[in-house]
Amino acid sequence: METADMMMTSTLTMDKEENEGDREQGKEEVGGEEEGTQQENGRLVLPDGVAERGPKSLTSGSGQRVSNGFTTSTPQSPREGPGTAASSGGSASAPGGGTGPAPHGGLRTLVVQQTSLERPRETWSKKMDFLLSVIGYAVDLGNVWRFPYICYQNGGGAFLLPYLLMAVFGGVPLFYMELALGQFHRSGCISIWKHICPIFKGIGFAICIIALYIAFYYNTIMAWALYYLLASFRPTLPWTTCTNSWNTPNCHRYMSSDHNVSWSNSSTSPAEEFYTRQVLQVHLSPGLHQLGSVSWQLALCLLFIFTIVYFSIWKGVKTSGKVVWVTATFPYLVLLVLLVRGATLPGAWRGVVFYLKPDWEKLLSTTVWIDAAAQIFFSLGPGFGVLLAFASYNPFHNNCYKDALVTSSVNCLTSFLSGFVIFTVLGYMAEMRQQDVDAVAKDAGPSLLFIIYAEAIANMPAATFFAIIFFLMIIMLGLDSTFAGLEGVITAMLDEFPHILVKRREWFVFGLVCVCYLGALSTLTYGGAFVVKLFEEYATGPAVITVVLLEVIAVSWFYGTNRFCNDVQIMLGFYPGCFWRVCWVAICPCFLLFIIISFLAFPPDVKLFDYHYPPWTTILGYCIGVSSFICVPAYMAYHLLNAKGTFKQRLLKSITPEPSSENHRDFIVTNAI
Repeated sequence: METADMMMTSTLTMDKEENEGDREQGKEEVGGEEEGTQQENGRLVLPDGVAERGPKSLTSGSGQRVSNGFTTSTPQSPREGPGTAASSGGSASAPGGGTGPAPHGGLRTLVVQQTSLERPRETWSKKMDFLLSVIGYAVDLGNVWRFPYICYQNGGGAFLLPYLLMAVFGGVPLFYMELALGQFHRSGCISIWKHICPIFKGIGFAICIIALYIAFYYNTIMAWALYYLLASFRPTLPWTTCTNSWNTPNCHRYMSSDHNVSWSNSSTSPAEEFYTRQVLQVHLSPGLHQLGSVSWQLALCLLFIFTIVYFSIWKGVKTSGKVVWVTATFPYLVLLVLLVRGATLPGAWRGVVFYLKPDWEKLLSTTVWIDAAAQIFFSLGPGFGVLLAFASYNPFHNNCYKDALVTSSVNCLTSFLSGFVIFTVLGYMAEMRQQDVDAVAKDAGPSLLFIIYAEAIANMPAATFFAIIFFLMIIMLGLDSTFAGLEGVITAMLDEFPHILVKRREWFVFGLVCVCYLGALSTLTYGGAFVVKLFEEYATGPAVITVVLLEVIAVSWFYGTNRFCNDVQIMLGFYPGCFWRVCWVAICPCFLLFIIISFLAFPPDVKLFDYHYPPWTTILGYCIGVSSFICVPAYMAYHLLNAKGTFKQRLLKSITPEPSSENHRDFIVTNAI
């Protein structure tokens, strides 16, 4: 505050001659009238009338809140006595110590930004770096394999109706809220809570643990894709023949050209055996109770993936913002190439019809709406700390409202486009096998990519080329999301412990990547695919939805929607409309509660290949999920126990935002002549 006092003293008064001080103030006022609202050298000057905009704008009355805990003040210069302070009635101190009319028609409202001696916060080199990073984070592997499968399973074209409704009323408002919070408070997912509602700080720690769980299994899928990519450089793709060492007598190539092949229920395709017996080697593990040894091939592939990740994020958004120009744009190029190629294949139209043919009766099923809500939530990805971290590196007045609409729209359109890419090829497979598309598209998740799509590519002309670009695309889609997830953790920890970690960022990132690699070793065993499925079903889903529900409640009900909207107005210059306010206060909490209740009411029947997960794995899964969420009530208890005063005083203090300091934008509103 000594820095702020010195700045305000030098800005509003001078200890030299009074006449010179009056002239300086007059110049400042005239300049303010000509230029309106401006920000110059870290000082924001608002024009006349900003205090008269009602509840949506700043007020200059003493004790009124301006933003995230700031209070307005009317400081007096060192030369002014109690009788010479500027009054709110439009008068100002006269040179002789009395009062008289203000020389320029009334009080001026100045908003002075408090400076800090702390290291300035890093920012994106270009606006496009930020947009591509957010798009790369939101558009991930789930857009390619999960959306098309869920769409055709839940009524085809009819599914788009609940999907869009859930996006408009649930997903996009949450997306917008997180971008605005991160950009205004310029903090990661841990330290931001002291400026919103300190007792909810445990949410930030829970988010970091969830991000680690995701890093444990998500990057393993990229290691599988890298294994496929390296295998694609062979003269003959290894998943096209049944003469390899890993194949069984049940292996059969089954295409319409293979007239001598008889297909039975026990038959397997060469693509399926390559995936299960060569890449995963799940036949060597009886289940989760006996995972087996670590596959050294996959361990090397994952080591290479994490090496790329480390050197992409070790220096911060300055480096990752450049890498995403490749990793976020290349998948779109490949999707377009595959779409054009798929559309020219025989039978492609069968797949498109199967994908989009509406079944309106499905909309009467609760499952369809549950799937739509879950898909849009996990697709846009609020609650993982990533949007808070990315937005915190934006310029303060960046239009995050426009960014939220653009990036969420691109994400939804990408999911829709991916459906055409997948189902044109599935239609081709059905044509070649002389089967229904439904019989071909029986696999969901990674199997859809690594078995069905890989087999389809192998039977195309120029199969090697399409295999290489397809698995490169899978790796690129995964890398973006890994960059983002780990950056969310890194930003949170650096903001929470700046004096320890800021100057040691490279070493901290190295340690974090090592922890993620060691945590992923269980997914590299022969039974690693079972671990991946367990983490995917239990470790992230319910926990992160519950965390986001608490986040929305804390912001909308404790911090206050009006206060949050005032923050948005300070940043963007406009007050969020009624639609957004209603969504934040009521619709989004109901949207999230709906997903949580549906998950508890209809627990997933977890199965992978022929392995049915035993009941004890369900208990294990819930324990993994609770292990992250437990941070929230644990921190609440810790915060209340360590606070001083009566219980009521502790509770009030724990839900009262602290004034921002250090790297945050602090505004002090003052009245000047």
